[in-house]
Amino acid sequence: MLTDALMIWPQQPALSLALWMAIVILVMYLGRHQSHQLLHTSGRSIHRTMRLCARALNLWQSNLAARNRAIILADGEAHCRRSIEREFVRVNGIVARDLSHYPTLHRQISDTVSKIEQDYNSTIEAPPSPPAWLEVVATVAAIPRNGDPAVAKILDKIHDTVSDAHRETMDAYKNNSQQSHKVLSKMQPLWRRAITDLDSVKRNIDGLEERAEVIDQQMQQYESIRGGDEVAVQRLTTSSLTQLFISALVLVIAVMGGLINFQLIAMPMSEMVGGTSYIGSMKTSDIAALVIIMVEIAMGLFLLESLRITHLFPIIGSLDDTLRRRMIIITLVILTILASVEASLAYMRDLLALDRETLKQSLAGAGVVEANFRWIPSIGQMVMGFILPFALAFVAIPLESFIHSLRTVLGLVGQGFLRTLAVIARLLGNGASYLCKVLIHLYDLVIMVPLSIERVILRQTTKSADDTSHPPMALTATDHKGAES
Repeated sequence: MLTDALMIWPQQPALSLALWMAIVILVMYLGRHQSHQLLHTSGRSIHRTMRLCARALNLWQSNLAARNRAIILADGEAHCRRSIEREFVRVNGIVARDLSHYPTLHRQISDTVSKIEQDYNSTIEAPPSPPAWLEVVATVAAIPRNGDPAVAKILDKIHDTVSDAHRETMDAYKNNSQQSHKVLSKMQPLWRRAITDLDSVKRNIDGLEERAEVIDQQMQQYESIRGGDEVAVQRLTTSSLTQLFISALVLVIAVMGGLINFQLIAMPMSEMVGGTSYIGSMKTSDIAALVIIMVEIAMGLFLLESLRITHLFPIIGSLDDTLRRRMIIITLVILTILASVEASLAYMRDLLALDRETLKQSLAGAGVVEANFRWIPSIGQMVMGFILPFALAFVAIPLESFIHSLRTVLGLVGQGFLRTLAVIARLLGNGASYLCKVLIHLYDLVIMVPLSIERVILRQTTKSADDTSHPPMALTATDHKGAES
């Protein structure tokens, strides 16, 4: 055995071990300088290599951060531009719908107000003064009568004529005033309508002011994004993280809806396709049901792309309007047909479940019990089978948000990963350097006995050399006194 071969004196293993230790220590002492150089060079090489790796990782991280920043700013700029365009379209709609007839409305309101003002001014006119000849008659009537009955009768007749004329004038004025008040009362609904129109215009103007404030805010955000403001970058990054979590939650809900949809059509598809046929490890009926669901999702995606709600396929959004309308109609018709097929399959599933329940009851020897209100779950399953495809068609919206925000989040994760690798590389380099230093000290600790002997010998040699090179000088008087004392 190896142990027996290493025993110099088999009868004295302790002595053999001590001898081998002495040999090892001697060999280590003789190779001390080379071992120190090896450990020191290894530690320095590892340290420099790790520092280079850390610098490379930091450079990659900086490049990735710059690229991710550019992507975030580009997405934010595009989103802000679309929002501003939508606001301008809304403002254009408000102007075209509500303010395009404003000049005509303003002219009508002005004419109405002018007419009402004229009628109102006519109602507050002063009573008309008697004609000029009435003054002459009144002057004649004031002539003294001098006791002549004929003159008195003439003057009384003149007075009565003047009084009757004045009374007729006042009656005519009162009738005119009453007619004016009737006209004004008839004009009151028009006045209120004019006020309502003015209030509507005011509301429209206020709506335009609100839209203008929103546009101003979005323009400020757009300018900050174009300028690469750090606050805007942080806001867009936070928004991407929020959108990722929200869209992921909605996609999970959509997956759950897809599973319910799969359960609705899996069993009737096994009756149609065959439940014993397999493609690989999956049933052919399950694959057929999944294909129907995937085709529904694809049709919903194409429908939303044609409506320009999503922008996953720019080629669809850039189609001619005529082709895009045709594509909308085709995808909507296909989606409706698939929804109708799913509704029929859901009804077929209910019938198959009823037949299986009836078969179990007949095999058990029990009487077949006719379930009351059996049509309620059938209608419910048909409605679910028809609605779920249209609900799954809107998966494209959270899917687009998830894809765009995932790109940003993956960039942030990549930055963190590279930064972590750089820190680990620096730690490994520093750790290797210090470990080599510790190993050097441990190496010297193992060979401390020969090192101590070497140190004593060197000290004695140095002292002898110093004594030889510097002979003792003559003692001074002070030294003699010190010696004598």
